Amino acid sequence: MLLKIGAVIILVAALAAVVGPALAPYDPAAQMLPLRLEGPSVRHPFGVDELGRDVLARVLAGARISFLVGITVVSISASIGTLIGAIAGYFGGAIDEVISRIIDVLLAFPGLLLAIALVAVLGPSLRNVLFALTIIGWVGYARLVRGQVLRAREFEYVQAARALGARTPRILWHHIVPTAIPAVVVQATLGMAAAVIGEAALSFLGLGVQPPTPSWGTMLNGGRAHLIDAPHLTVFPGLAIALLVLGFNFVGDGLRDITDPKRR
Repeated sequence: MLLKIGAVIILVAALAAVVGPALAPYDPAAQMLPLRLEGPSVRHPFGVDELGRDVLARVLAGARISFLVGITVVSISASIGTLIGAIAGYFGGAIDEVISRIIDVLLAFPGLLLAIALVAVLGPSLRNVLFALTIIGWVGYARLVRGQVLRAREFEYVQAARALGARTPRILWHHIVPTAIPAVVVQATLGMAAAVIGEAALSFLGLGVQPPTPSWGTMLNGGRAHLIDAPHLTVFPGLAIALLVLGFNFVGDGLRDITDPKRR
């Protein structure tokens, strides 16, 4: 049930991100100063911000940023983490020791604080946000895949392939890594939620997407000064973040229940 609910939420959000800005009646950057801070109405269902911009149009445009960050960060992090984790788990020894210590060091730092430090050093921009979230994101995939590979490399069919003279790359990518794919997919759905929150947090702090580009985090930051007189400025982007993250978490929990025999 949770899987279906989460899938519906993500599908609706994806459609809003793809076709929403094109169908929105107002340009997200268009300013209508006489209407500034106007509450929700028929013409502006989500109201108008402090610069007279339609909040609904900006929420729809901000969905594109969230999906762009989520898909990019998860794709790169999962690829790097799967490769490094597979190498560490299969070869073991000194290689595994070095990689494990690097993972331990990165895990010792709170992920968001490390991302803030990286973006603060590199400068605020969407590109640097993607880089920072990827740097902290691959670690979870590497640790997960390493554990899966350590278990799978002792399977009889893997030992048989090794005895028949199969090359190491073929054993890894055709016999061992596929056993970790279900776990990686579950981790990726949860990673999408983490990436959306990470981008919103960095943008809220002024370290992510820079104005006037719409982002849910920057919209929350802009609405802080109007929590009393115009709460719609924070309510609607906040709800968008919460619903999308909830959708990814529901899908992740549902997939975990399906792929884990102990939970069936």
